[in-house]
Amino acid sequence: MDLKEIQSLIKFVAKSGASEVKLEMEDVKITIRTGDDEKRSDNTTYVQQIPVNQPMQQGMAPQPVAAPAPAPADAGQAPAAATEDDSKYITIKSPIIGTFYRRPSPDKPNFKEVGDTVAVGDVLCIIEAMKLFNEIESEVSGKIVKVLADESSPVEFDQPLFLVDPS
Repeated sequence: MDLKEIQSLIKFVAKSGASEVKLEMEDVKITIRTGDDEKRSDNTTYVQQIPVNQPMQQGMAPQPVAAPAPAPADAGQAPAAATEDDSKYITIKSPIIGTFYRRPSPDKPNFKEVGDTVAVGDVLCIIEAMKLFNEIESEVSGKIVKVLADESSPVEFDQPLFLVDPS
């Protein structure tokens, strides 16, 4: 397994709510342990990778793998001002983990721009997950105020993608 596959597995296990997952393959054994936020404050996931042919040495502790902290949705404004302004808007969040695209293909225009009006069922973007392109439809009607994700960037489950003004 390469590092990206291991990181994807860690994210999947963390989102699933499982407390421990063990994976054994021909030459690698991986154990991923997570904990509830109430039980552990550092929210660190431990990955232990041991070749199956070699026994684990005494005193060998699992190395913590720190997950990257989510980028603030609005780094340019003060947090208090962002909270006040955004409270009247509806946030459309990612239903899956994948890669965010605002247009159906590189040579096509974006599905929706800031200022466009959307209705329930309008396609807002595409999220690619495991070579499948999933159209994300609006569940609310209103006007797009802000796009919170960058083109071709990875998005997490429940990550805010758009702000919509329902009025």
